[in-house]
Amino acid sequence: MPSVTHDDAPLLADLMPWSVAPVRLGRGWPAAPDAASLKARWDALVKAEGPDREALFEPTRSRTLHSAVGQLPGRPTGTEKLLRASGPCPEPVRVLHAPFDEQWLIPDHRLIDAARPELWRVADRHQVFVVETAGDPPGPVLLATSLLPLVRPGRVRPLYRRPGGTEPNLAPGLLEHLTARLGHPVTPADVLAWILAATRPDLTVPLTADPEHWARGVERGRRILWLLRRDGDRPKLPGGRRPYVRAPLPPRPRTLHYDRDEETLHLDDGRISPVPPEAWDFQVAGSGVVEAWFTARTAEGEPGTLNAVRPATWPQTWTSELLELITVLALLAELRPRQAESTAPAPVTAAELHRAGVLPVPEPARRPASVLGGHEEGPEGQLALI
Repeated sequence: MPSVTHDDAPLLADLMPWSVAPVRLGRGWPAAPDAASLKARWDALVKAEGPDREALFEPTRSRTLHSAVGQLPGRPTGTEKLLRASGPCPEPVRVLHAPFDEQWLIPDHRLIDAARPELWRVADRHQVFVVETAGDPPGPVLLATSLLPLVRPGRVRPLYRRPGGTEPNLAPGLLEHLTARLGHPVTPADVLAWILAATRPDLTVPLTADPEHWARGVERGRRILWLLRRDGDRPKLPGGRRPYVRAPLPPRPRTLHYDRDEETLHLDDGRISPVPPEAWDFQVAGSGVVEAWFTARTAEGEPGTLNAVRPATWPQTWTSELLELITVLALLAELRPRQAESTAPAPVTAAELHRAGVLPVPEPARRPASVLGGHEEGPEGQLALI
């Protein structure tokens, strides 16, 4: 990891000043590893009546069947109270449910205790969300995703404050200062890449004015970002190291076991290999990523609840996702030694940024921008006023 030998590195919270608390669902059933289960859960909810619908919904202080809330930005869902809701399920959307675990969510404000509409307003194909993991090495300090993140407990920092990739969420004047110090233009994407490569566990970000070191850190950060987002060419390990299904996975695997000597992942009698130890050992905030991913797909919900509505058999898409997850974790693990080896000359310190007027960050930069570009429907079909 690029680092410096002083304690005056600026804080991530100052470099990317606008942050949002993570989404809080309040109930587990509106999210699932497959979209079909979500549609079945919604159908079961709207077919139920009276106390049965209330029990299935799992009310909280923030959301009940009587809650009046507007649409999520950009999502044409109903706004009548759930007590009277009917019709088909809102089309599920892909989200980052947990570290390295992409799942599906019913994007209905009435189902979510704290949906963070300000995040939905800026979520588009240009956006990158940086997510604090609250973890310690050797796990990653930050994640990055193009999807709306549900990862808890860390804060979410969008790269852009407005839709369309405009107005970067960076300290005003930071790009200009780094451009002057490095002697070449610096883009928001460059800063994001450096942040992913350099951020320390205490969420300080050592900066450098050395052009060659900056270029190496940015290149490494871009590869990290590509592996985290997985929204372009699919990552692959070299031919002899690519994981394959060696024995068919059972229709409903229940157990997961890793054989370190044979580098084999066992799902009951099914086998996947080779699985590098680095992929199996990969953790975020103390939790094994592969084990958590598997548990999310095999845990059985309490009978009679919507969480119990799950696929009857293991979908083929999950096998493909598991193979890619193993690949991504193995490739990310390879970057760690190179990150730890480097040091940063010519540090750009927090004191320097204060002298240049980049810090302290003005308070408006810590608040969301006004991005209402169209009508948003409020409760019971009224126009939302923001």
